[in-house]
Amino acid sequence: MATKIQAGFNQLFFGDPESQAIYFPSGKNENGPLAYVSDVPHNDIRTEGMSYGMMIAVQLNRKDVFDALWNYAMHYMYISSHDHPSEGYFSWSLKRTGEPNEETPAPDGEEYFVTSLYFASGRWGNGSGIYNYHHWADQILSNMRHHPAKKGQTKFGIRNIGSMVNEDKRMIRFVPGIESGNFSDPSYHLPHFYELWARWGPKEDREFWYAAADSSRNYFVKTTNSATGLAPDYANFDGTPFSSPWNKHAANFSFDAWRTASNWAVDWLWFKKAPQEQVLSDRIQSFFASRGLTTYGCQFTLDGTQQLDDRHANGLVATNAVASQSATSPLSSKFVDALWTAPIPNQLVERYYDGLLYLMSLLHCSGNFRIYAPK
Repeated sequence: MATKIQAGFNQLFFGDPESQAIYFPSGKNENGPLAYVSDVPHNDIRTEGMSYGMMIAVQLNRKDVFDALWNYAMHYMYISSHDHPSEGYFSWSLKRTGEPNEETPAPDGEEYFVTSLYFASGRWGNGSGIYNYHHWADQILSNMRHHPAKKGQTKFGIRNIGSMVNEDKRMIRFVPGIESGNFSDPSYHLPHFYELWARWGPKEDREFWYAAADSSRNYFVKTTNSATGLAPDYANFDGTPFSSPWNKHAANFSFDAWRTASNWAVDWLWFKKAPQEQVLSDRIQSFFASRGLTTYGCQFTLDGTQQLDDRHANGLVATNAVASQSATSPLSSKFVDALWTAPIPNQLVERYYDGLLYLMSLLHCSGNFRIYAPK
């Protein structure tokens, strides 16, 4: 498995930049080398990919890659101006020149930034400035909950930005826009991370994150279909699907939703607090097995009656394998075998998102995705 993981990492991070790589060195600044992970099909740089890349780097003990990505994120994505409504957050998307496509955040990026920084502190210790990993993890995490409501000018117009969480529901929001983010994304729910934040993060927020972990565990049951185990891309806080004018598949099982099963499965593996996560894994794997283990598509209506995309996507193969970590059915080994035999994603449509999910899923399924308690 170590050889397979290393081959995937070498190809996706250091392969041919025209046909294989998603990781690109980008010069230096006063803090050292800079590099970014690009969503190559869309030709942009996203906090999702940057933070996933950092998590992969800390798991593989590649401090050079981690620091170059973090340096780039802080240099180009982080918003430090006191006058900016997104102060303390990261622009979720940039052009490959480093110019923003938007100056507001997406919470999944911040969530992975925080946890990868805590792990970096634990694995390598803390440096100074931006490389004081523990300090920055605490600061970002505190801001995620306590960001004040701020209205102000951005390069793209007036924005009204607040907290990334719904305090009453103890849940992550889709975005922290005051008017636009009052719902959630089931794949943003990371109870296994919240458990760690409750132990390591700022003391005044620890009870909140314990409660958020439990809220997410219950949310998985509410938002997944009771027959198929499929979750929607977006959902209201009561778990019902949320329809969106900018994402025609928001209320269906689509690209974001691939990650949801791996989230509940890792939570079960690490903490074993929610037996319903085993039921959910058995349910979703049974559904995909019924659609053909080597042929199922990658987008569906929640009841599974309509396959909306016929591509047998490596990213979904990968996350379905991670679901095996909380599954009880003998079927589960077949999903792990499918990941083992899957090629390293190299088609243009798959290099970025599927590639990152492939690498993280290999780490999870091989026991090499580990917790490193911060120093």
